[in-house]
Amino acid sequence: MIKEKSNDSIEHKSGIIHTDNLRPRHKVSSSSSLSHNAQRHKRILVVDDNPDVAFTLRIGLENSDPTMKVYSFDNPVTALLEFKPNFYDLLLIDVNMPMMDGFQLTQKLLQKDLNVRVCFMTSGEFNMDAAREVHPLKSIGCFIKKPISTEQLVRRVRAELE
Repeated sequence: MIKEKSNDSIEHKSGIIHTDNLRPRHKVSSSSSLSHNAQRHKRILVVDDNPDVAFTLRIGLENSDPTMKVYSFDNPVTALLEFKPNFYDLLLIDVNMPMMDGFQLTQKLLQKDLNVRVCFMTSGEFNMDAAREVHPLKSIGCFIKKPISTEQLVRRVRAELE
């Protein structure tokens, strides 16, 4: 359940989700002087078993950066079934999910697309070095601690996409 805390955040059972940058931005028109490559959307897949969190992450990223196109799922099995190889630039995957945890999902997704980058998200305490030993996935880009402000999330995602 989500409750509004203020104009800048939402209280959620997994913590406070900061929504400071959720204001819509104007899209860049095709007549802009930007090159075609600069206008190409970066496609991001978000998988979080909490539909409110998945939605908030999608809206926050898309409204903060018009070059990001976010696809979100609140069910890891559905995300796996609907996954498009060679389509996504980055995966943002929650670690703790029912049916299939984030590491199991990532292993299956990497069987479909070896080149995609992955960032794991968690609201719990997490030892990144231990996780890398247990799950030696080469595509792990980062671990993101939730809750995270939209501004910080956008910065992390941009850094991973560079």
